[in-house]
This record gives sequence, C-alpha cells and structure tokens, in this order.
Amino acid sequence: MHEYGLLSVVPPLLTIAVAIYSRNVIFSLALGIMSGSLIISDFHPFDALLNAIENQVLKEVSSGTHAQVILTILCIGGFVKLLEVSGGARAFASRMTAVVSTRAKAQLLAWLSGLGIFFTDSGNSLIIGPLYRSVFDEFKLCREKLAYILDTTSAPISILIPFIGWGAYIMSLIERSYAEVGLTENVFSVLVNVIPYQFYAFLALLTVPIVIYTGKDYGPMKRIQEQYLAENPSVASASSVDQTKTADDRLSIFLYPLGVMLILIAGLITWHAMHEGISGTHIRSTLVIAYLAASLTCAEMMRRYKSTSYTESLGVFVEGAEKLVYISIVLVLAWSLSSVTSDLRTADYFASIISGTVAPAYFPVIVFVLGSIISLSTGSSYGTFAILMALAIPVGLELGASMYLTIAAVLSGGLFGDHISPISDTTVLASVGADCSHINHVTTQGAYAGITGLVTILAYLLAGIYETPYVLFFAIAVLAVCMVLAMKFFGSEVVGATKR
Repeated sequence: MHEYGLLSVVPPLLTIAVAIYSRNVIFSLALGIMSGSLIISDFHPFDALLNAIENQVLKEVSSGTHAQVILTILCIGGFVKLLEVSGGARAFASRMTAVVSTRAKAQLLAWLSGLGIFFTDSGNSLIIGPLYRSVFDEFKLCREKLAYILDTTSAPISILIPFIGWGAYIMSLIERSYAEVGLTENVFSVLVNVIPYQFYAFLALLTVPIVIYTGKDYGPMKRIQEQYLAENPSVASASSVDQTKTADDRLSIFLYPLGVMLILIAGLITWHAMHEGISGTHIRSTLVIAYLAASLTCAEMMRRYKSTSYTESLGVFVEGAEKLVYISIVLVLAWSLSSVTSDLRTADYFASIISGTVAPAYFPVIVFVLGSIISLSTGSSYGTFAILMALAIPVGLELGASMYLTIAAVLSGGLFGDHISPISDTTVLASVGADCSHINHVTTQGAYAGITGLVTILAYLLAGIYETPYVLFFAIAVLAVCMVLAMKFFGSEVVGATKR
C-alpha cells in the first residue's frame, strides 16, 4: 500500500486554513478534496479530477447512511418552515419569554434539553435547535451561542452512555483490540470503568453552565453577539400572555405537532431498544417518521385554524427543505474529504508519530493530543477511535500504562478534535440546528472549547501520574477558574439584550 507520509496531512490542514481565512466552506472543502486527489493520482490533473468525482464525492453520495442523513435533514427543514409560517414558533417563543424571564435561564433550558437527547449526537442538534431558535431571537442571543450549546451537548453526552450506538461501537473496538493482545476483561465492564476518565466529555458539558453563570462572552462569541445586537437593536421583552382563542390556537399549532414528534421518537426508540437494539439507521428512520408525522399534523392544524390548504402546506414544506440543500452539499463534501484522508492514511501517519517508547505516565496525555490532531484533521471521531484504539491499547499495555486511562484518552482526544473541526459532520449539524453561519460557529466554539481542551491535557497529565479518577474534580475547579478569569479580563456582559 502506498505510503504518503507528510503529504497525507496536506488536504485536511489546507481545508481548515482556507476555510478560516476565506470563510467559504464549500470552496475550502472542494480545494481539500482536489488536493488529496492530486496526491493520490501522483499529481496527474485528469486522473485527480476523476478520483475526486468518482471515488470520493459520488461514492459518499451513494452511501446508504449518508443518503439517510440528507433525507432526515430535508424532512426537518420542511417541518421547521411549516412551524415558522404557521406562527407556532413565534407563539412558543412568546410563551417561553413569559416563563423564562432571563437570558441565563433560556440558555440553561437549551442546555438541559440537549442533555435529555442523549441517544443521538446528530439528532440532538436537529431536534433541539429548531425549538430554541425563536427563543434565542426573543432574548437577542446570537444563533452562534445556540449552536455552541447544541454542539457541546451532543457527542459529549452520547459518549458517556454505554447502552446506545456510541457505546456499542466503542465496545466493539475495545473487544477487538483486547483480543489481539490477550486481555479477557468484559468489554462492558471496561467501558463503565473508563467513564470517570473521560475528562473532556465531562468538562465540555460543564463549560456551558459556567459560561452561562458568568453572563459574559469573550473572543469571537463576544464580537458576533455585539454585531447581532447592533443589527437587531430592539430590546426583547417578555410577551404578555394573551388568553384569546387566537393566541391559544397559534400555540396549539406548535404544541400538537411537537407532541406527535416527541411521542413517536420516544415510542420508536423504545421499540427498537426492546427488539433489535438502537442502531444509526433506526435513529434516522425514527426522525424521518416523527418529523413527517409532525409535518402532517402541522398542516392539518394550519388547515383548521388558518384555512391553509394541504397543497399550500406542501409548498411550504418543500421550501423549507430547499433551504437545507446548501448544508447537504457541505455535508457531502465533508464526507468526501474524510474519504480522501482515509485513502491517504492520514490517521496512520499521525499514529506512527508516537510509535516510539515513552514513559507510562505521559502516554495518556500523548494519546489525547494525537487523537485531537487526527480528529481535527479528518473531522471524524469514529474514525479516530478505530485507528487509535488499535494502536494505543497494545502500546499502552507494553509500556505498562493504565488501560482505562488510555482508552479514555483515545475517546476524549477524538471527541475534542471533532468538536473543534470545521469539517466534522456533528459541527456542521449544530450550525444547521441553530441556523447560523458554519464558520462563525467554528470560530466562536473554538475559543471556549480551546480552554476546555487545555484543562483536559492537564487532567490527563495528572491522572497519568496519580492514576485516580478524582483528578476530574480538580480539573473541574481549574476549568471554572480559567473560564471566570477569561471572562473577567477578556469578556464583557451583553448590554441591552433583555432583563437579567
């Protein structure tokens, strides 16, 4: 098999650099794919073009899993548009501002809702995001803050639950690697014992309430929030609760479809869990069924209370789906770039960097850093887990490093890199859920996640020396101090958003 060496890192790094500089996601992704295809094709332009189209883009488009994700996104886009046109979303926002009286409570409620959708990382953003867009608009909170909350409560909560798709996948990787080195411990027990060492997942989840508590923003988030207020100067206020039949009807247009959606999601997920188990396909089919049923319910409510015909509602649904075509293109290109990095064996190259002997105490932190780099470059935590788990377990065993800590470092590294990668599908879907600029989401989230990642490095360094999960509590304290200090010296409170 061809070894590309240092050239294998060119496409992902070029994509990230161009995306941040140009703020044009499609151009940067296309450039990354083409540069990778040129390397694969020994720099023959025509062969590279064929490779990019046939072996990368078309292959990813024809993937059953990816086609399911795109269909799911289009269905959600149609449903959200129906809620907007019906007035149900505005009614929900008005009622929420009557109940949730401060910006902090609005953000905290979105965070708690995200924790509740633990069974799917992508579904988290697509379910919670549309519900809170109008609420954040009412409180004059920028959509990038919503995207940050969505992204930070998606994969970080999913990876801590051992009985969902994430857990099943991780256990399969552990089982295979353990078998290769002769370890026989029950893999479910291993995963449960690894949970207290998944420092980044816990710290990322706790960063959100810390940020909310300070009531401030810093870095790109501060700049974009100030820009948002400048463009939307009117002050949001709690809407009065109108008890007229019209207001009740408008709210019912939101509540009934939402109820249908949530009941179907809960019912179908429970049914799958009791029969074949919850797979990625089951999650996506559940979302398609639930959102289509909710859309039909919304169309019926609009016919009853607003005299909107089914044909008109169908037109609205299609219009909403069309708005997400751009995001679907971004996803296809992101998957294609991931395919390119797989062909170039980018992850293998990064993994080879630590093939030498290191001290056992420092091995977990090295694994975390390497996993972060691989995941950032490839945009895939799943791919990072697969590559790095097969390397880290045998090397860690040979060095005498803690297996639980080593496995946790693989998971945390893959999670952190995926969290800050502009080419990660979960990062893209958080932008979709919040309906904000993708590059803005990446830059605003990176400023907060960066501090969390640095504290995680400290945590794995200390855990490698002392080998105790109680390091997590020290890391939480350090994180809180760092975030508060960052807000104090570099942040500012958003003035004029709404009453606190």
